[in-house]
Amino acid sequence: MSKSGLYIVNAITVFRIAAAPVLLLLLWGHELQWFKWLLAISFFTDAIDGFIARKYKITSIVGARLDSIGDDLTVLAAIVGMLVLKWEFVLREKVILLILCGLFVIQTTLSLIRYGKQSSFHTLLAKAAAVLQAAFLLLLFFLSPPLYLLFYIMAGITTLDLIEEIILVLLLPHWQADVKGICWIRRDKAPS
Repeated sequence: MSKSGLYIVNAITVFRIAAAPVLLLLLWGHELQWFKWLLAISFFTDAIDGFIARKYKITSIVGARLDSIGDDLTVLAAIVGMLVLKWEFVLREKVILLILCGLFVIQTTLSLIRYGKQSSFHTLLAKAAAVLQAAFLLLLFFLSPPLYLLFYIMAGITTLDLIEEIILVLLLPHWQADVKGICWIRRDKAPS
């Protein structure tokens, strides 16, 4: 692992963390065009730093934590944007959105209790959910009306991801980054 590569990946991740409050300020200032384009850049840089980290095998505990924080803040800014700009959609889909929020709160709370920090598992389901969340949230701001089929697919995969992460928190006694999923944990624990 090269130090310069690690710095580049972490700098991209820190950009996403720094962009989150700017996104909120853009919403507050009714700068909707700037909001949606900066949100698109934030989601794009999430894909870039993950690609670079995997391609060059650049991993660190700090990087995994920063990446999770950057992911959560970017999605949070998008959700605030959805609440501000797409209130009719929120009202229509409130049950699904409340279930997703509830599962996220349960997963995060259990992780904080068990490990004293976010889980940062980066499972395969979490990666799929992140791609679908980014696609749906971006298209929500760039297109009208909302793409409901994409929303339901995203909500289903995100629900599965959050349930898997809750189970992983309960199964894994110690914090780990980059866990592929429950199947891999169970296979690794199986007697040979």
